[in-house]
Amino acid sequence: MPSVVGLLEQRELAARRRVDGLREEADRIQAELAEAEREWQEWVIARSRVDTVLAADDGSTAEAEAARAPRDTDARSASREVVKPKSQVPVWRQGLAWSVLSADYRRIVQVLVDRDRLEQGPMTCQEMAAGFGMEVVPARVEALRSKAKRLVARGWLAEGAPGRFTLARGVAGPGGGS
Repeated sequence: MPSVVGLLEQRELAARRRVDGLREEADRIQAELAEAEREWQEWVIARSRVDTVLAADDGSTAEAEAARAPRDTDARSASREVVKPKSQVPVWRQGLAWSVLSADYRRIVQVLVDRDRLEQGPMTCQEMAAGFGMEVVPARVEALRSKAKRLVARGWLAEGAPGRFTLARGVAGPGGGS
């Protein structure tokens, strides 16, 4: 008859082998998951960049048409300051009011104004997403990054280090561009 200690050792050995096998499987799955997440992230970035390029083309075309149009009364300057929601971001200039930006873009500028006022320095898109109460998932973060990059391209924000956004020099509170 086998001893109790011998039986316990056999069961312990079997349990340890099972744990080792499961750890190996978990490591393999973790590596596979990391690769899948990397690929997903690349696709999100690619789509975001295509959206940015397409939006930049629309903006440059609209700006070129506006430059060619005859300059007449105040109607021209009023139309330049009214921007429809989800439309292009106008190039920032001194005195331009925040009202020209859609709500999403105003929210990004507002959080950076607040951060600047508190002297907290640059902000990442992950921090913005968390601050806005969004899920901090790649799709949401990339959407914010796309908007922030568009604001950088139009002179509203600055990107001193990659992925770290601040207000551009001269852009201030919601009253406008002073």
